[in-house]
Amino acid sequence: MSNDIKIKKGLDINLKGAAEKTTENAIISNYCTISPEDFHSITPKLIAKEGAKVKAGETVFYDKANEAIKFVSPVSGEVIEVVRGAKRRILDIKIQADKEQSYQDNGKFDVASADADAVKSHLLASGCWPFVKQRPYDVVANPNKSPKAIFISGYASAPLAADYDYVLQGKEAELQAAVSALGKLTEGSVHVSVGKGSNSPLAGLSGVTIHKVSGPHPSGNVGTQINKIDPINKGEVVWTVNPQDLVIIGELLLTGKFNAERVVALVGSSVKKPRYFKTKIGSEVATMVYDNGVDKDGNDRIISGNVLTGKQIKPDGALDYYSNTITVIPEGDDYEFFGWNKPIFNKISTSRAMTFSWLNPKKKYDLNTNTNGEHRAFVVTGSYEEVFPLDIYPMQILKACMYQDLDEMEALGMYEVAPEDFALTEFICVSKQPHQKIIREGLDLMLKEIG
Repeated sequence: MSNDIKIKKGLDINLKGAAEKTTENAIISNYCTISPEDFHSITPKLIAKEGAKVKAGETVFYDKANEAIKFVSPVSGEVIEVVRGAKRRILDIKIQADKEQSYQDNGKFDVASADADAVKSHLLASGCWPFVKQRPYDVVANPNKSPKAIFISGYASAPLAADYDYVLQGKEAELQAAVSALGKLTEGSVHVSVGKGSNSPLAGLSGVTIHKVSGPHPSGNVGTQINKIDPINKGEVVWTVNPQDLVIIGELLLTGKFNAERVVALVGSSVKKPRYFKTKIGSEVATMVYDNGVDKDGNDRIISGNVLTGKQIKPDGALDYYSNTITVIPEGDDYEFFGWNKPIFNKISTSRAMTFSWLNPKKKYDLNTNTNGEHRAFVVTGSYEEVFPLDIYPMQILKACMYQDLDEMEALGMYEVAPEDFALTEFICVSKQPHQKIIREGLDLMLKEIG
């Protein structure tokens, strides 16, 4: 049986501002911010309170529901502020970084001689466990459950996403150590997907099943690959890990250091010189954005992540825990007079009515954040199915989430999906419905009621 995955349904959004394949060291950030909201469904219990000194890799907080899951500091320094919201909910933990970094020593780990329990205990104690996420529910993996398989997508198909083939160069030893360790945690396979025809460092790993992926976005989404390789049924669990997080896990196993270094793509049409930067998780985005041609007084939106699934951050915000892309595009707060009543040449659409993007599929667009319309009731057009490659009915599952019918959500395949799987349907939605938010709320309801 061929391991090739060819996706036909989808949509490639070609945007201006792709990163040149050159890497620079970002200006060292004075502050590092950890946001518990990056870890969905986690209730943080703070250990390092204001004024506490921490080393890189030292525990800052743990999950109240499962104390074994620890969250560690990406840098060494002093906790200078704990930002709280309503009901004293922890929003951010701000750490002032030391000039000279010091690391907690977790000790080198012999993967070859270790069993599954030893690997799991080491990843939990060292703070690497939050890099392991699970389906269903798209949350930090429950260490008490065993996955039927582990999936790693090394093919990034999202608009302006960082190129994994480039950022993982020279990290083969770390990648191999990480997948060898993860392979002990499942009785199934570790599935690794790479772009067809690419020269990915992931393609040479041993002890994994390699899949070659081609086709439009969302072919690179791990959810799409799970659906085509080994779909999730009721009662089953699969785990997923991002490739750059594998590097952090592998380095910890080989050296004992939690090195939260990340190669980040600074992209978007508002960036004069898009390229890659070495930085750390939680670093200030201003150290990269405003030293590289982005106008401080410009009307731009800064996004931690890609344009479809990333979250908007303020100019003094920080890189979130899982992102390896910072996107800067124009803010779409202007309105075109009678824009609905004339031919459109500068926007992307799956429809051929009034829009002409289909005439030049390779054209690169300079899009802004304008939704070009207001929120309204669902309009049945059949367009969702054109960009949704999963064997699931997207309109029906969205409606089931909205009226909170758990049985119907379950029957329609809710265990398989994550919010990012609905980013494209949200992008093309003529009703301007927040698909990702609807799915997230549906998953939260299932997690609460079914667990």
